[in-house]
Amino acid sequence: MRDLGQIIKAYDIRGTYPDQLDEDLARVAGAAFVRVLGAAGRTVVVGHDMRPSGPSLVAAFTEGATSQGADVVLIGLASTDGLYFASGRLDAPGAMFTASHNPAEYNGIKLCRPGAAPVGQQTGLAEIRALIETGIPAYDGPVGSVTERDLMSEYAAHLKHLVDLTGSRHLTVAVDAGNGMGGFTAPVVLAGLPLTVLPMYFELDGTFPNHEANPIDPANLVDLQAKVRASGADLGLAFDGDADRCFVVDERGEIVSPSTLTALIAARELARVPGATVIHNLITSRSVPEVILENGGIPVRTRVGHSFIKQVMAETGAVFGGEHSGHFYFADFWRADSGMLAALHVMAALGESPAGTTLSSLLAPYDRYVESGEINSTVPDAAERTRAVERAYAGLDGITLDHLDGLTVSAADWWFNLRSSNTEPLLRLNVEAGDVEQLGLIRDRVLALVRGTSDDLVRQGESA
Repeated sequence: MRDLGQIIKAYDIRGTYPDQLDEDLARVAGAAFVRVLGAAGRTVVVGHDMRPSGPSLVAAFTEGATSQGADVVLIGLASTDGLYFASGRLDAPGAMFTASHNPAEYNGIKLCRPGAAPVGQQTGLAEIRALIETGIPAYDGPVGSVTERDLMSEYAAHLKHLVDLTGSRHLTVAVDAGNGMGGFTAPVVLAGLPLTVLPMYFELDGTFPNHEANPIDPANLVDLQAKVRASGADLGLAFDGDADRCFVVDERGEIVSPSTLTALIAARELARVPGATVIHNLITSRSVPEVILENGGIPVRTRVGHSFIKQVMAETGAVFGGEHSGHFYFADFWRADSGMLAALHVMAALGESPAGTTLSSLLAPYDRYVESGEINSTVPDAAERTRAVERAYAGLDGITLDHLDGLTVSAADWWFNLRSSNTEPLLRLNVEAGDVEQLGLIRDRVLALVRGTSDDLVRQGESA
């Protein structure tokens, strides 16, 4: 019996193919999904990315789902936000076969309820796991049907309706799809817009021959940065493997922080819906809530993770949400995340600005602090090391601590967050400060505590 705890994560099912995730597991997962969601007699929409194992896994999942009475609509190749669009447009639960930015040997299943509502550990995934482990009860109703439907043109039209670029000045945009699904969606979505698109690695190839489709790693943006600088493009876009995340480089080839993009899009959405609530997770820059307040909005801080963001968006009626990982969520996209919709917002903001405005100058008001990015440390006991950091900072003047997600330590002009990985013996550190020198000081002190150099280091330099 395989260890499901290794592949059923907080938000999805994901593992190496075929030793962890294979057709047999996909088949029983399809059956369990229908039983847990009570989807017998209803439609379930299923899509997949460009990974070679996708079609056979989809076929097996479909067999399991129809065996329990669900009618399956196959949308074929799709980005994850394309699957969310289908779930929202058809008001149907959905399954997307993708391993996002993971290497070629991986595949996975992202599940959602009707209207793209997330399925995570607290919203059905634990029950699906239990049903897989105990066995699917007998079903004596009629089996479901299977149909195919191409929703790509509807998906593209919906995004263009949400962000109108028809009056924009002409832009030159380099787009690095990383051989992932951005190469499938970008030509359709960006067609007919006032853009010159410089395509990079649009060929669908789940072996990722050029670089990993993981733009959060700066090493995977090097080619895009070079392309922007060499071509004189106005900006560059990089998508991850399933194209639900988008990263941006400016006209200088410099990487734009996703927090900066969150602030920009928040300002745009608040101009459209004055006084609205905007969600940001706790590792986005302090500039994000500042900009939200300056634009008359209500900032709400949440834990990291799409299921938390979407839940709080539903509870508060938020118009938009952003994460520092490059996920951007939109109320008018069923509260789901869409890298392509975020990209359209960035291009619209630049295209609506006066001639000669560069992306870097447009974003300068939103880029107020320096940040470390995520720093991972492998530790034998993450909880013990976190307690060591908390002991070092607890009680210091001007310092506040909270435990919304891991440990966040805040001062007037800096903060850091320390979180445990869900799946590995890692601690993830994010630091933000007013300048590079202060950032380095805080970063080095916390890493010394995390990695066991000294439990007294902070108090020895208490001025921080």
